[in-house]
Amino acid sequence: MEVFDKTLPTIVSCLDATLRRIGGVPTYALTDNEKTVTVEHVAGVAVRNADIVEVGRHYGMTIRTCLPADPETKGGSEATVRIAKADVVPTAANLLPAYKTFGQVEAACREFCEQVNTRVHRESRRRPVDALAEERGRLHRLPDKPFTVAFGTTRRVRWDCTISVEGVRYSVPHELVDTRVWARFGGDELIVTAVGEHGPAEVARHTRSAPGSPSIQPEHYPPRPEHTDQRVPKATTAEEAAFLTIGPGAAAWLVEAAEAGTRRLASKMAEAVALAKLHSMAEVDQALGPAAIAGRFADDDLISILTHQHGRAAAEPSRASEAHSLQPGTSAWNRFGLTPQGEQH
Repeated sequence: MEVFDKTLPTIVSCLDATLRRIGGVPTYALTDNEKTVTVEHVAGVAVRNADIVEVGRHYGMTIRTCLPADPETKGGSEATVRIAKADVVPTAANLLPAYKTFGQVEAACREFCEQVNTRVHRESRRRPVDALAEERGRLHRLPDKPFTVAFGTTRRVRWDCTISVEGVRYSVPHELVDTRVWARFGGDELIVTAVGEHGPAEVARHTRSAPGSPSIQPEHYPPRPEHTDQRVPKATTAEEAAFLTIGPGAAAWLVEAAEAGTRRLASKMAEAVALAKLHSMAEVDQALGPAAIAGRFADDDLISILTHQHGRAAAEPSRASEAHSLQPGTSAWNRFGLTPQGEQH
């Protein structure tokens, strides 16, 4: 499994996840001579780490380490590293893209395992998943609970998606609210582990902080929903539908009036519907729009605005067309110098 480090808690998490994935516990587990497994060698004999021995007892198996310069054990332990470098790690040979996040590495490993385990092996002529199904009957029963002593101290996740460690708040994924997690320090980092359906897994990692300076990671919280649709009225009754049918001015008036805490909204909406029948929906909607902008939500404000609009329309000056002129013309000069009988003097 891919990991950030090779500390004992991380090794235990990987071991538990592996056992739960195969569905049982073998008699032996072969690994390399790491400090988390072998603390020293005395007369060529590996001295086990007492903590890893306790882990083995919990799962009912023996931890074995490979022998130096022994191809049969050392080769088997390092084979997985060779395969990972060839088929998972991006190189110029396999042309794999670079990974931007650790989650992409995990996804690539899972995809690779699915690919090779469902493919017929060229030597055994069997698929590894079929061989595992047969061998699973020979494995020991897996403990219901993982070995959690090495994961640190337990913490309860608060409603704000944080845990408290040494007086400092650290965020964890929001899916873990009101659950128990384990926290430990590894150097200058706080590592948070949670036990899920597939065993323990690291869920958060923070740089050590000081009291008064909480460490919050935005990705631990769900995306904030857009609330713009909450300002778009949606009719739930016939009366509300009749009012909103007037037009966009009516919708704007309702939103602003509700924000201003206007009293007797229902009766004022009914009055607007009645006025729309006396005048027209367009005129009432044209009055509701300015009322919303100006904050005019009193009892007589709508009627006042309508009256003002009608008065302004009545006071509009009449404009003559191009075919009409106020110039008196020269027709009167035709009678200049003529007698009433039309005779010229």
